[in-house]
Amino acid sequence: MRLNMPAFSPDCRTLLRLFGCSVLPALVMAGCASLPSVGPDYAEPAFEVPAYLLPDAGQPSTNLTATGEYASAAATDDLREIVSNDALQQWWTRFNDPVLERLVEGGVSNNVGFLMAQARLMQANWQLLGSYAAFLPKFAVDGTWTRFWYNSHTRSNATGKDGYSFNVGNLALDGQWEIDIFGGSRRTCEAALAQAEAAGWTVADAWVSLTTQIGTQYVNLRTTQERIEVARTNLVLQSETYEILKSRLDSGIGDELAVNQCAYVVEQTRARLPQLLAQEEQLKNSLAILAGEMPGALDETLKPLATRRDWLLQPQKVAELKLDMMRARPDVKAAERQLAAATAQIGVAKALWFPKLYVNGSVGLEAKNSLNLFSHESFFATLGPSVSWPIFQGGAIYANVKATEAKMHEAALAYEQSLQNAYGQVRDAYAAYTQEYRRNQSLKGAVKAATDAVTISQDLYKNGLKDFNNVLDAQRSRLQLEEEFVLSRGQITLDLISLYKALGGGLAATDLAADEAR
Repeated sequence: MRLNMPAFSPDCRTLLRLFGCSVLPALVMAGCASLPSVGPDYAEPAFEVPAYLLPDAGQPSTNLTATGEYASAAATDDLREIVSNDALQQWWTRFNDPVLERLVEGGVSNNVGFLMAQARLMQANWQLLGSYAAFLPKFAVDGTWTRFWYNSHTRSNATGKDGYSFNVGNLALDGQWEIDIFGGSRRTCEAALAQAEAAGWTVADAWVSLTTQIGTQYVNLRTTQERIEVARTNLVLQSETYEILKSRLDSGIGDELAVNQCAYVVEQTRARLPQLLAQEEQLKNSLAILAGEMPGALDETLKPLATRRDWLLQPQKVAELKLDMMRARPDVKAAERQLAAATAQIGVAKALWFPKLYVNGSVGLEAKNSLNLFSHESFFATLGPSVSWPIFQGGAIYANVKATEAKMHEAALAYEQSLQNAYGQVRDAYAAYTQEYRRNQSLKGAVKAATDAVTISQDLYKNGLKDFNNVLDAQRSRLQLEEEFVLSRGQITLDLISLYKALGGGLAATDLAADEAR
């Protein structure tokens, strides 16, 4: 399932039509847009990244080096496929597992954490919409009704009365419109737009994290279920050996020490199962939550497979690591948009140094008698400009500008750090992925040798040539190595998923493909 990120970048004219305003505000804003705005104009920082070689261990061969390690296959024998943009997009479908695909689809639709991230994006979009209100006139309706009483000491000489009272009613529509000459409002909108875009990329990053977390936990679950199968298979074999030894002891020809030694090996293997079964339950519950379901709802879907399947895909390699690919990662894009917002905020802060021009107006009715309030004689109207210019603020505006510039510098460093982390994560994941193939190859040989050792030690014990300790050691080693081999095969897939995530989780490839299409 592909994430459709909402596009939300309405311009001022669209918003004016949305609110049903007159053409005059649009004309004024168009005129203001042609004026220069205070503060720096944003430009994405330029980076030059040297073409360092990736930590590629190569595809291992059966040949050995002088130090006894597996040698890398020759370039002509390297059968690994290049990680392409097509491979990154919807990478989970490459495993041909309907359960995994349903989990990812359910997660991006129902996961509570992901829905919360989308709600935060909606908040940012509405805040962006609200920022455009700075271009529009603001109106308020005011109404007052006041009764005045005067006594004889203050008004008797003027009126000839000892005192009197009267009413004054007022009903008015007051308006104020700031003309954005120096661009403070334009910079505010620019910052809000960048913040909204950063929120959108944060949602995209949450999508990448969610899909890779589902894939990781699913592979962990299937690996744990394979470990349970290995433990149960060994338990059966060890129990059969125990029964044979005990039967021989009961017949008077056995070895009591060997029976007890075999018994504790059986119990050690049996003791592994409760821990593995508890881990299986935890992983199933974790996957249910990630898929937006209540724990327990997916137990039937996540039950052990009827037949063991091979998770390993065709070995893969990364040909080169381009700067554009790293810049297209959602978390890096979010950091870049935060830098753009911080740059625009400098213009907002500097605009406070300059005068603000307002057009003020008021239209209403005013009368001393409620009966006359709505007559045409009660009508009044005012219209005129006003200017507000801070002359002395005790250095507060200057300090705010400097603080905003420092925030912009921090955002620039955060963007650079996000790129460094992106490159580091790719190199880490790629090194782990390629090296795990070598470890897996060694473990495969060790499992075969351990299996042969069990058979040989049992034959030697039956013929009275060796004691039972050799059988115990061989059985323990086989169980341990089989578990490590299963874990290693799962780890190769986990490292590949980590590599997919480090390369942008599919969204970076999608974004680059869209740029190339344009």
